[in-house]
Amino acid sequence: MKNKFSNYIDELQKNITDVCEKLDGKSKFIKNPWKRSEGGGGLTMVIEDGNVFEKGGVNVSKIFGKLPKIIAEQLNVNGADFFACGLSLVLHPKNPMAPTVHANFRYFETYKDGALIDQWFGGGTDLTPYYLFQKDAIHFHEVCKKTCDRHNKGFYQKYKRKCDEYFWNSHRNEARGIGGLFFDYCRPNKKMSINDWFLYVSDLGNSFLDSYVPIIERRKKLSYNDENKKWQEIRRGRYVEFNLLHDKGTLFGLKTNGRIESIFISLPPKAQWVYDFNPKKNSEEHKLVEILKSPIKWV
Repeated sequence: MKNKFSNYIDELQKNITDVCEKLDGKSKFIKNPWKRSEGGGGLTMVIEDGNVFEKGGVNVSKIFGKLPKIIAEQLNVNGADFFACGLSLVLHPKNPMAPTVHANFRYFETYKDGALIDQWFGGGTDLTPYYLFQKDAIHFHEVCKKTCDRHNKGFYQKYKRKCDEYFWNSHRNEARGIGGLFFDYCRPNKKMSINDWFLYVSDLGNSFLDSYVPIIERRKKLSYNDENKKWQEIRRGRYVEFNLLHDKGTLFGLKTNGRIESIFISLPPKAQWVYDFNPKKNSEEHKLVEILKSPIKWV
């Protein structure tokens, strides 16, 4: 399975970066292969200063070795080896009317004395708008639901709820964005073999462009002003706060001596922290903040 999923995320990375380059029409992804001294490596692909994307990263990592102590304690496993691979992406559009998007698809194995003792999939995708267009939110969630329904009619509601719970800035008491899907520790069971989980996760990966590209096409050329850009950067500050304080992927990368440049590729190129900023009541900015106070049923 690790070879199967490893090959899949290589193909997915190429597909997504090819489409994003065509969408942008100006900037190309920079390829930056890297190696991890303890075992493994990856390919970081970064786009910057484009017509559409101000910054974005579509990264593949494949690492292995001794399970770090802090991770071993969380999993209640001592003296184990591990293999982890995944694709992680964040795209920050230039236009504040277009949303930031994040997605992650990953696979993890642990071994003891050379024997496989555990394996699971995790991942998800979520949307972070700066100005809310209901059409975009509904479209994004419709694609998520249709993909989930092909595998289990209960997955969408279950993993949407987990997403709403996970991407929550508890110190701000607000959501990072309008959600999507989040799942972890998807192990083989009576209903889902490990290959069934692979089919589900790869289907989600394949549907990513369907969920996001139509939104970018609609919003990338909308007009905006300096105040719109300022608001985008203030909200990006909240994005940074979540990634540095709460995000498990960021913390895992740091705890496993991951490559810092690849871990922090999710951070936007510009962000602001304006003291006690409150948008005007009934403004478009205020409407977004109100939406982020509690989960919404989009479909």
